[in-house]
Amino acid sequence: MIDWSLISCGLRGHITYRPEESAYADRLRATTVAGEAWRCLRCGAYVAEEPAGSGPADLAPTPTRGRALRQLIILRLLAVLRAIEGTAWLAVGITAWFVSDRVPEFLADLKQAVPALEPATRTLGWDIDRSWLARGLDRWSEISPDTIILLGTAIALLGAVKWAEAVGLWLGKRWGEYLAAVATAAFIPLEVYELIEHVSAFKIVLLLINVAAVVWLVFAKRLFGVRGGIAAERAENEEVSLLTVEKAAEVRPDR
Repeated sequence: MIDWSLISCGLRGHITYRPEESAYADRLRATTVAGEAWRCLRCGAYVAEEPAGSGPADLAPTPTRGRALRQLIILRLLAVLRAIEGTAWLAVGITAWFVSDRVPEFLADLKQAVPALEPATRTLGWDIDRSWLARGLDRWSEISPDTIILLGTAIALLGAVKWAEAVGLWLGKRWGEYLAAVATAAFIPLEVYELIEHVSAFKIVLLLINVAAVVWLVFAKRLFGVRGGIAAERAENEEVSLLTVEKAAEVRPDR
């Protein structure tokens, strides 16, 4: 099984701490041939160097580790996907503002060129007259510049929402998790409709990814009251915060 805590320490460095309480300090300290070593509060490895911090055990750093770290990694992978989507939507929306006056003329010229392309496309086995391109040109060839600007604005706003999701997910904020779950779920019916209209492998994969993301966010992050909701999430985080030193030392408190 992959030890994400160890990988995180390899990338970001270990987190060591000297508790003022001698009982905890003795459990976190070891003597090695390289000198005194302190146990990392994230991965549990001993580091032969002076601890990065010191103070009361209750004030020890609380690095993300274990299940919480695995969840944060998944959240950040989702954040990267949302950032890519957001950048694409913003690019399309902003471009629409600048080319709104030229798009109708371009579409009209392209529509007139379709018949001339028919002989060539038929040799490739593609009936361009009945293709998605012809249908799209029929639908959008009469579009006005003002409508293009409105569409561009809507697309740009969608891109901004995607970027808001990306930031919230990357930082592990609960509002970002809710925003991602709601925004993603809202577009699933549209994706299903598009899939019914025209099936493609890309649409199927995209739909499965978005459905999986919503289900994982709701259940793993306890959104909308699922699995105890925010109260259970806070209780779990508070327990980790209070027991960081004991867990790093593999000690369980008496209850």
